[in-house]
Parts: sequence; structure tokens; C-alpha cells
Amino acid sequence: MTSPVELLSLANPVFKSFAFWVGVLVIKMLAMSLLTGLQRFKTKTFANPEDLLSPKLKVKFDDPNVERVRRAHRNDLENILPFFAIGLLYVLTDPAAFLAINLFRAVGIARIVHTLVYAVVVVPQPSRAIAFFVAVAATAYMALQVIASAAF
Repeated sequence: MTSPVELLSLANPVFKSFAFWVGVLVIKMLAMSLLTGLQRFKTKTFANPEDLLSPKLKVKFDDPNVERVRRAHRNDLENILPFFAIGLLYVLTDPAAFLAINLFRAVGIARIVHTLVYAVVVVPQPSRAIAFFVAVAATAYMALQVIASAAF
């Protein structure tokens, strides 16, 4: 049996892959904040009076472009943060490297695609739904494996 210290080491290819995709997804989520700001400046849609660029502008909360980016960012928070937690616990189950690395890759790529088709270049459904469900299915699989490992 491999010790937790060994499993949570960059010498472990599963943990190394997990760490890589966590880093990518953190950068992606940080970029969503920047994208929201860019949309706000582009549309002159600001939620706080002190942010208004001109006295002629009014506080506004309902610009569809800003709200689309905000919804995509919220969706990231609802889905990527659970992946961070369950992915780490999944690493501790000492899974097969091929499967684990591809699950992490699937979540990372699916979440990037989800943002691209939802908030950057809007593509009709089912593109967003497919990206969403690929990441959810991979994360749910990992969660079930963690539960099974912890219960037995």
C-alpha cells in the first residue's frame, strides 16, 4: 500500500496531473474575473457608483453580455471547486494512472470548452451541455470511487 505522502508527491504521475489541471483551472477562473471586467468596460455596465466612468452613466445590473460571463463564472465555482476537493481525495485512493490522468484531463478540457462556448464565442446547444456533463460525469465518477474506497 502506497503512503499518502507518496501519493501526494509530484513523483506520482496521478498527483502531478491533478496539480497541473488544478493550476490550469485556477488560471481559467481568474481569467473569468478579467473577462467580466472587460465586458463591463466594453458595455459600460457597472454595478457600483464609484466605478462609473462618467457622471452620465448609471449603475446597471442587467447587461446580457456581462451577465452571461458572470453566469459562466458562477458555473465554474459550482463545478470546479468540487472537482478540486474530490480530485485530491481521488488521488488518495491510488487509482490507475491512465484512468485518473484522463479523468483530470476531461474535466479540465470540458470546463475550458464550457466557458468558450458559453461566454466567449456563443455556440448553440448542445455544445455547452456536452461540456458541462463531461466534467460532471468525470467528477461524479471520482466521488463514487472515493465513497467506495472510504466505505469498504
